[in-house]
Amino acid sequence: MNRRLHLAGLLSPATVIIGVFFLAPLAIMALYSLLEPGLYGGVEWSFYPDNFGRVLGWADGSNEEFDPAYLAVILRSFKLAAITVLLTLALCYPAAFWVARQPERLRNFCLFLITLPFFTSLIVRLYAWVLILRPSGFINEALQTLGISAQPLDLIYTESAVLIGMTYIFIPFMFMPIYASVEKLDRRLLEASADLGASRLQSFLKVIFPLTLPGIAAGSIIVFIPSLGNFIVPSLLGGARVLMIGNLVEQQFLAARNWPFGAALAMLIMAAVLICLVLYVLAQGRSGAREALR
Repeated sequence: MNRRLHLAGLLSPATVIIGVFFLAPLAIMALYSLLEPGLYGGVEWSFYPDNFGRVLGWADGSNEEFDPAYLAVILRSFKLAAITVLLTLALCYPAAFWVARQPERLRNFCLFLITLPFFTSLIVRLYAWVLILRPSGFINEALQTLGISAQPLDLIYTESAVLIGMTYIFIPFMFMPIYASVEKLDRRLLEASADLGASRLQSFLKVIFPLTLPGIAAGSIIVFIPSLGNFIVPSLLGGARVLMIGNLVEQQFLAARNWPFGAALAMLIMAAVLICLVLYVLAQGRSGAREALR
C-alpha cells in the first residue's frame, strides 16, 4: 500500500501537468468542434455536427454545404507529408550508414552538424529559402548566368518549394532514429550472411533492412505527424497557391473567426495522428511478438 501511495505521489505532478496543459485544451477543442459558430465569432452553445459535414459530406445544405475543396486540401496535406517522409528517408538512410562508419571524433562532429539548425530560428531558415528560390534568388541567377535558363523559373510558391522546406526542416527528425538503429547493427551478422553466400542485396534485404526497420518506422512517424499539420512552411514557401490543412485551421481561427469549424479541422488532424500512432504501436507489438517467439 505504501509503495502504491509513493508511486502515485511521484506520478501526480506529471499527471496534473498533462491533464491541465494537454487533455483539457484537447477536450475544449473537441467540444467546440460540435458547437454552432457564432455570428461574429466565438460559439453558440447548441449541438452542431455540420462542422464536420462541410468536410466529410453530411452538411444539411442550408446552413452548411459540403465543399470538396476542403477534401482536396486534406488530400494534398497527406500527399505532401508522405512525400516529405520519403525524401527525408532517401537522404538520411545512406547518410546514417556513412556517419556510423566514421571515427568517433568525426562521427560526433557530424551529429553536431545535424543538430546545428536547431540553434537558429525556424523563420530565419525559411526566409533564407525564400531568398534562394525567389525569381531574383541564387538559383535563378545561377541558371541565367550559366545560360541554362533564359528567364527566371517559377520555383517559389509551388508544391516543390514546400517539399524542399519541409524536407530541410525534418531531416534531423528522420536521421536520429535511423542512426540509432544503424549504430546498433551487429557487423558479425553481415559477415555471417556473406559467409553463407548471400549477395550484398540479399544481406541488405534479409539482415540490414529488418534490423533498421524500427528506426525507419519511428522516423517516419516523427516526420509525418508534424508535416501533416505544418502551416509555417506552406505560408512562407507555398503562399496562397499551396494550402495545407494547418493553414485552413489558422485561417478559421484568426481570419474567418469560425472557431467550431477550425476545431473540427484540428480534430480531423488529431484523428489522423492517432491512427498513425495506433498503427505504429500495433506494428511494434507484432515485431516484439515475433522476436519473443524466436
